[in-house]
Amino acid sequence: MSKIIFFIMANFPLTFTIIGLITAGINIIKKHSFLSISEKSYIVLKWFLILSIGVSYFYNFVCHVFFGDISARFIGWLQSPFQAEVGWASLGFSVLGFIAALRNSRETQVGIIIAVACFMWGAAFGHIYQMITAGNFAPGNAGIMFWCDIFMPIFGFLLLWMTRK
Repeated sequence: MSKIIFFIMANFPLTFTIIGLITAGINIIKKHSFLSISEKSYIVLKWFLILSIGVSYFYNFVCHVFFGDISARFIGWLQSPFQAEVGWASLGFSVLGFIAALRNSRETQVGIIIAVACFMWGAAFGHIYQMITAGNFAPGNAGIMFWCDIFMPIFGFLLLWMTRK
């Protein structure tokens, strides 16, 4: 059981995305009406912003700022002052994810997904560099986190495209 809990918590971007998809699905089913693809996509986008960005990046903030040694080991790095900087940037992403979901501002939604994509794709390139140059295949560098860094922004852009007017 402890291994399952560790897997869920260590791979939090995937965990919160799955919870968001389940929550969106429940909300779509509860509507009891025929929704267009755009309306269904908007519900998924809202929960993506809340859970995959808002909650996930808040969790990342807590991990990097308050549990930096553990986070660094999981990534395969040594603790560094940059851990806290990543954490505080994550707090900003978290706040903007919540704002984008709750204010229903298309500009804010686009902005946060672009910002998160820059961060995640930059992190993915950093992970690739570490895999090639340092042989770093730690779970937090080359595991599910790496694949989330690549595919979650794509999913966010897909949701934006599906909810366009």
